[in-house]
Amino acid sequence: MVQGVLFRHSAKAQAEMLGLSGCAKNMDNGSVEIVAEGKRDNLEKLLQWAREGPRHAKVESIDYTWGEPTGTFSEFRIL
Repeated sequence: MVQGVLFRHSAKAQAEMLGLSGCAKNMDNGSVEIVAEGKRDNLEKLLQWAREGPRHAKVESIDYTWGEPTGTFSEFRIL
């Protein structure tokens, strides 16, 4: 559940700092989905960041998968 901790905005800042493109969006179940493309080591850094999230966030679990980049994103957006 993500409420009032600026998770998506913080994810965007982290992704941009790491040179990643993609998006972050709130899901109907209260979680946040992050889709990101870029260098594998920077993706792993974003994943590590997401395990704790921004200040005041309480991350209970993370599900992730690796896939082939699609080139769909030119920047990182909040949806």
